[in-house]
Amino acid sequence: MQLRPVIACVSLLAGMLVALSGNAVHAAGTELYVSPDGTESAAGTQSDPTTLASAISRVTPGGTVYLRGGTYSYSQTVTIPQGNDGTSSDRTELSAYPGETPVLNFSAMSEETTNRGLAVNGSFWHVNGIVVEHAGDNGIFVGGSNNIIERTVTRFNRDTGLQLSRILSTTPSDEWPSNNLILSAESHDNADSDGEDADGFAAKLTVGPGNVFRYAVSHNNIDDGWDLYTKSETGPIGAVTIEDSLAYSNGTLSDGSQDSNGDRNGYKLGGDDIEVDHVVRRSIAYGNGKHGFTYNNNPGHMSVSGNVSIDNAERNFQFDDGTSVFRDNVSCRSGDGTNDRTIGDVDGSNQFWTGSNGSRCSDYAGALDWSFATDGSLAVTFGGNSVTP
Repeated sequence: MQLRPVIACVSLLAGMLVALSGNAVHAAGTELYVSPDGTESAAGTQSDPTTLASAISRVTPGGTVYLRGGTYSYSQTVTIPQGNDGTSSDRTELSAYPGETPVLNFSAMSEETTNRGLAVNGSFWHVNGIVVEHAGDNGIFVGGSNNIIERTVTRFNRDTGLQLSRILSTTPSDEWPSNNLILSAESHDNADSDGEDADGFAAKLTVGPGNVFRYAVSHNNIDDGWDLYTKSETGPIGAVTIEDSLAYSNGTLSDGSQDSNGDRNGYKLGGDDIEVDHVVRRSIAYGNGKHGFTYNNNPGHMSVSGNVSIDNAERNFQFDDGTSVFRDNVSCRSGDGTNDRTIGDVDGSNQFWTGSNGSRCSDYAGALDWSFATDGSLAVTFGGNSVTP
């Protein structure tokens, strides 16, 4: 029996069926297109785009929702609901159409804790290339697990730009958001009316283990660059990793505005004397309004390695308690400043500030600049010279 002609016929027939059922494939939601002027009942094709809410409800696990460029105006939260999940081998995609920039604008919202912009409460999603601005609370809220949030910009929101926390007050701790990756993201100029809550990024209060921030940049937020706060009512959170990232000018908005209520740290790593063993490595704190890196009453066994902290208003490194391990960190100033305080396991590989700059500070002279490389990695220069922490 000759199998090859049979196989060829079967393949041809399958191809014909796919071609004839193209509209059914789109209706099933393997690939859907959204535009600012799309309609809910549209097919979701490139020529007949639908709305974002409709596409989220129709996309199949592992499918893709493409957002065309332009401004999408909303007055209510756009939610990927819990249970609308991709799979561990095939995440569902919510992505900017290649070469275009979709902006989700929530300026019609009032400032209110429930008025988030995009809520990612599903799991195994990949959100890529979108801008979220002017939400009444968080710009992007992540309550699900195993998500990748990549190349997003969260700006001008009235609470933290991008925050990970439990979905509801009744969500059990084993369902707190875990194993999320925030990658090559920027968060800036987020400010609340009280001036003390809006950070660039936060994984705080109620998050599980395995959350990672990589190649992320937080700047000019009214409060902190990163906030990993814990409180006694909810207990310890899962250990968070922050790596190859940058926090600068937090505590001062881009227009020069400040608020005395803000904490204004680059990396705030705890709260309420609760031990959590975070990892912070190869990251930079520059010119923040209080401390560069601070334990913030976290007496845990953190790993703090390969970081650079420069010209923060109070201490570049402030760790008053705990058993954290410090390796290969550098602290520099262009003028006078308060000596670093690092309680824990500190060896000679570090160069902390004790009244004068060490030899490695010459690498960090001049103006700060940064960009994302094509591969998404973070490129930082001082005085035009490329550096690595």
